[in-house]
Amino acid sequence: MNIREYFGRISYNEPHKNADLQTLTAIFQHHIQTIPFENLSMHCGEAIELDLQSTYNKIVRKKRGGWCLEINHLLFWALQELGYDVCILGAHSYEPAEKGYTAEMNHILLKVVIKGDSYIVDAGFGGAYQMWQPLMLISGKDQPQIPGIFHFMEENGTWYFEKVKRKHYIPEQSAADFPDTPELGNIRKIYRFTLEPRHIDDFQELNTYLQVSPDNILRKKSICTLQTTDGLLALVGWTLTEMKYNYMEDMDLVNITTLTDEEVEKTLKDKFSIVLENQLVP
Repeated sequence: MNIREYFGRISYNEPHKNADLQTLTAIFQHHIQTIPFENLSMHCGEAIELDLQSTYNKIVRKKRGGWCLEINHLLFWALQELGYDVCILGAHSYEPAEKGYTAEMNHILLKVVIKGDSYIVDAGFGGAYQMWQPLMLISGKDQPQIPGIFHFMEENGTWYFEKVKRKHYIPEQSAADFPDTPELGNIRKIYRFTLEPRHIDDFQELNTYLQVSPDNILRKKSICTLQTTDGLLALVGWTLTEMKYNYMEDMDLVNITTLTDEEVEKTLKDKFSIVLENQLVP
């Protein structure tokens, strides 16, 4: 594994002498704009292995993406190589349909400490809840970014990560057709976590479970999302959603297209730079 090869994969060619916030932010943005959040392996009959070399080969050499366990593990390795004080944390994601957080830890994120300040770095949430910059770990403070306003709330050592929801403008379609979170208020809960350091091995069981459990969203739907310079692309099954952030004041522009099987393969190649080795069953 080679940090220069990783930089080539994320199209990053800036100087990186210091393990500072500016460099972290730049690397992070290149990472989320070139490495898709995707679970296509499990819809192509491929096993997802959670060791670093397999993840590196898949994402860096085969130009694929991955889900949170892979994407954030690779980023963890890269930041360690660059001399950052970084550790892995585990989170419980919020399930809007259940109106609660998952009982089991099902997400991985990173904490980076720079000059005594802690930042949360998470490249593996995908979609419209993906942060675009490291977020300072501070309770109750709104942190606006292009995708929206994020904030953390801390209570008895548990941290809650949330985002202020924005309206969607969908041309030629009523807003009622767009599946939004069935929650009251304008806050979308994302996940909760503690600051207990974790090891990638703590997620081996989860990695296996997610690939075999029929009732989890990752088995039910083939997902590929990528952050762009002004929004995001999301291919879920045969549905391609293109979102442009802040198209109008506090409103995002959303275009939705339904693709044929042939178009799915072409879209993965053209828009996500993904060429699959095995046949995808969306």
